Amino acid sequence: MSVQAPVNVERPVGEARTTGLRGSIRRNPLTWFFALTFALSWAAWTPYVLSHNGLGAWHFTFPGGRAGSQLTGVLPGAYLGPIASALLVTGITEGRAGLRVWRSRMLRFRVGWRWYLVVLASVPAALTLASAALADRGPVLPSAMILAAYLPGLLIQMITTGLAEEPGWREFAMPRMQRRYGPLTATLVVGVLWGAWHLPLFLTEWGGGPHVAWTVPAQFMAMTVAFSSVMTWVFNRSGESMPLVMLLHTGVNNFLSLAWSDMFPSLKESDAARSVLLAATTAALILLVATRGRLGLPKR
Repeated sequence: MSVQAPVNVERPVGEARTTGLRGSIRRNPLTWFFALTFALSWAAWTPYVLSHNGLGAWHFTFPGGRAGSQLTGVLPGAYLGPIASALLVTGITEGRAGLRVWRSRMLRFRVGWRWYLVVLASVPAALTLASAALADRGPVLPSAMILAAYLPGLLIQMITTGLAEEPGWREFAMPRMQRRYGPLTATLVVGVLWGAWHLPLFLTEWGGGPHVAWTVPAQFMAMTVAFSSVMTWVFNRSGESMPLVMLLHTGVNNFLSLAWSDMFPSLKESDAARSVLLAATTAALILLVATRGRLGLPKR
């Protein structure tokens, strides 16, 4: 009786790639991105939440006061979540080609000087108008020191807040979400998840502390949904330029951090969030009506 050659039972390459953890990430890149973003950031923020800067369960205080402690308590988790998750999932699902596309969006500075002028001017203008409506009076002109610090502050915000968050939420999630669900649904989902990602920070001095009223994070999440509509429109209309999207996001943070309190001394800190919500909601409604819900996404 002849002996048959042993049968090769090794899985085909294509089939092997769809099994195990890597296969799961390839089949569900968006689910894995969102899950990793929340898990990594929330884990990194846990010491900050438990410290005296938050719940006080851990007898340690992050140094630097409210502003300085955010560099060591908040920023590591911000970097570890969206941008790290986006790079990891992109590398596994699309390899070097996907990472090249990711890098091309991140370096898409050539969108026309008018775009930069519009973003740089419209953010302070919209927030000034909204704040003036809440204050029932016009703004106080900012000092020369604030004006001199405005552009350097914007650059710092681009490196910290913009670079930490937007390469994940807008660069990774939005193109994939729009292809699957369309611009409006994609914007709503990303806006809600973007807002929910910040929720542990409301237990710290970043968001008001452990006794903060529930209306504060609720108002913040409403703002992230409205502001996401504006960011989606800029992302689509600018040819997916991430520097421009990051400039839009950090323009809000920079204005509130440097100029807002001096320009509107009669308003309380809680009014800053209300002014952003008012400005973002107004802009979102205008864009939704003007684009019929397409938010700048061209019809294919």
